Amino acid sequence: MLQHLDQQLFLFLNSHNSPFWDSVMYAISGRVIWAPLYLAILLYLVFTYKRKFLIIIPFIIIAVTLADQVSVQLFKDIFMRLRPCHEPSLTGMVHLVKGECGGLYGFVSSHASNSFNVALLSLMFIKKRWYTICIIIWASVIGYSRIYLGVHYPGDVICGAMVGAFIGWGVYKLYEVTDNKVLAYRKYFNSDNSL
Repeated sequence: MLQHLDQQLFLFLNSHNSPFWDSVMYAISGRVIWAPLYLAILLYLVFTYKRKFLIIIPFIIIAVTLADQVSVQLFKDIFMRLRPCHEPSLTGMVHLVKGECGGLYGFVSSHASNSFNVALLSLMFIKKRWYTICIIIWASVIGYSRIYLGVHYPGDVICGAMVGAFIGWGVYKLYEVTDNKVLAYRKYFNSDNSL
């Protein structure tokens, strides 16, 4: 029943398209267009956290790697749910842009996992309300673009977003533990108790 509802919601959302939005959503879904945003986030973290950024960067690398690999290795390769554009029962009903469908399986969306991972991890470091709102909207638009392009069901995007957000949150918590340990060691070695 859930799969049927997911298909129906997909068909409804995917059917609302136009040549203008085809171009917009295709660009939004591309990775290169977001490189300036990623660079801006990294530069903000460098200038805000200064030397502490050297502790932060390994956790960013871990989070990005986990979000990307988990979405494929633990979901797509195990659940093997066909993308809507590969689903035989939806032949002729899926609006594809530039005829691009992607790999065979789509659960969960790696785009959603990656974008919500970046969103959640970065908003934990950049604790500003305006940023939180903007980055969540950004990640949501990327998720929606995957439905618009006909390559993911809404369920793929929602579950991918949850996976990415959970990884981002988990890695941030791991960073906090590490940062607290580093602070404790610094205090110890800078105190009169040091050898």
